[in-house]
This record gives sequence, structure tokens and C-alpha cells, in this order.
Amino acid sequence: MHTTRREMLAGCGMLGLAALCGSSPLVPEASAASRRKGTKLQIGYASITWGGNDVQAMEDIAALGYPGIQLRANTLKEFPDPKQLAAKLATQKLTFVALSSGLVEINPAKEKDTIETNVAHAKYLSEAGGKYLQLIAAFGPQASATDADLHRLAKLMTEIGKQAAAFGVQAGFHNHMGTIGQTPAAVDTIMAAVDPKYVKLQLDTAHYFQGGGDPAAAIRKYKRELLFLHLKDVTPATNRYGYRFVELGQGKLDFPAVIAAIKEVNFQGWAVIELDGPTPGRTPKESAAISKEYLEKLGVQV
Repeated sequence: MHTTRREMLAGCGMLGLAALCGSSPLVPEASAASRRKGTKLQIGYASITWGGNDVQAMEDIAALGYPGIQLRANTLKEFPDPKQLAAKLATQKLTFVALSSGLVEINPAKEKDTIETNVAHAKYLSEAGGKYLQLIAAFGPQASATDADLHRLAKLMTEIGKQAAAFGVQAGFHNHMGTIGQTPAAVDTIMAAVDPKYVKLQLDTAHYFQGGGDPAAAIRKYKRELLFLHLKDVTPATNRYGYRFVELGQGKLDFPAVIAAIKEVNFQGWAVIELDGPTPGRTPKESAAISKEYLEKLGVQV
């Protein structure tokens, strides 16, 4: 499942529902009444588990009662007309939370294409009624990434974010294993270097944990920069990566602590559950149902 994501990226270059406030999912100064009611969180689900069958993903995600969905760039081929996608999502009563846009390559020879591809995705996202553009750092050994590399990445993401903003789209940096932005230290460097007006943090709990960090602590640290969250679980495995992603509550993450941190910082926005590939013996829909049931046991209403 991890390989599939890499191939795709390389190929394409307590809580209740509430509406988002403007382009930012964070309300810095919550009223006393809001604090008494608790944080308002909206839960979506990512289509990646369905391996490119986005129509089935939309139908299954909607049938389970999720109000939002994250799609990948392969959707542009399946729905060349963004209005057609918007109509399909409306039929399923799904909010288009985010588009997994692709990699941000720091190779100077790929700079022009990197910017143009991601900005084109932002335009499509806007026309399809979507909200957020997910950006991932180039794949590469973390040990070989220099501060100069991370600053170059931040500069490119800022440029993409600036151009995306012209379409009313907010860009977010997604921390990701296997990339030059995988460790908490790299996330710190990148987030200190981007223009926070144009690039915010799309924190992935499992990738941050696997990269050596504490997701709950990161939520507190980046409370003012959070765009939206990937709620994701991970467990040790004997595969070549040494880990695999699993349904929420089936892995090593302390989700009660994550939810407590979300409440503490009064994050008011979207959290998208993601599972990269199907769990053997289960359909993607069954996995989505397991994660939903787990969250609801923690008091998070989907």
C-alpha cells in the first residue's frame, strides 16, 4: 500500500459537526460558550484505500455517513470536467475536503513543472468546489536532506500556495515518511521557512509518530498553523518498511491523547481518516466502518 502511494505520487507529479469559518479551520479566540460545548470537528475519509475506484469510494464513504472526502490527483482523469465531479459529490452529499496534489520536487530542472502541475490541480480543486491542496515533499533519504533543501522546498510550496490562493484554495504541507520532510525536526524547519499565509500544516498523525514524533504534542505546537488533520494509525510490521498503516484503534497511536489535544487547542475544522491500502480480508468500506466505530467510542461523532 505504501508503494502504491509512491507510484501514484510519482506518476501524477465530545465533538460534533460544524461549518468551517472562512479559509482557516482554526478559530484562535473561541467564545466561552464554544469552549463549554467542546471543539467542533468534521470527519472525512480518504479515497486512497479504494485504489483509484473513486466512484465506489464516494458511494461507500457517503453510505457510512461521512460528510467529507479527500481525493487523489487520479480523479482528474476520471472526471476531466471538475463540474462533473462537483455534481457527483453533491449527489452523495459529500464535501470535497482536499485533493492529494502530488510531490513538490526540489530539483531545479523540475521546478517549473512542479509549480505548474500543482497550481493546475488547485484550479481544478476550486472549480470542483474543493477546499485544500495537499503538498508532499520530494521522496528521498531524510539523512541526505540539508537545511538548504528544506528551505528550497518551503520556497516552492509557498509559491504554489500563493498561486493557489488566487483560486481561493489553501495549500497544506503533509508530513510523510520516505520524504525529506518526514521527521519532526524537518517539519519544524519547513514550517519556520514557509509563508504561513500561503502554506499551513496538514498534520498526519501516523507519519508523524513513525517519524519519531508525538502527534498530540505537534497539535499543541502547531495549533495556529493547522490546516486539517489526517487521522491515521500505524503498527510495526515485517515488511520492508518495518511498519504498516491500519484502521484507527488497531495500531500504536494514542488517539485519546490526540483527541484531547484537538479539544485543548480548540481546533475547528476537518480531520480526514486515511488508510493507504486495504487490510487483507477486509473491504475498504469495512475498514472505514471500523475507524468510524472507534472514533465514536471516543466520543467523536462522525
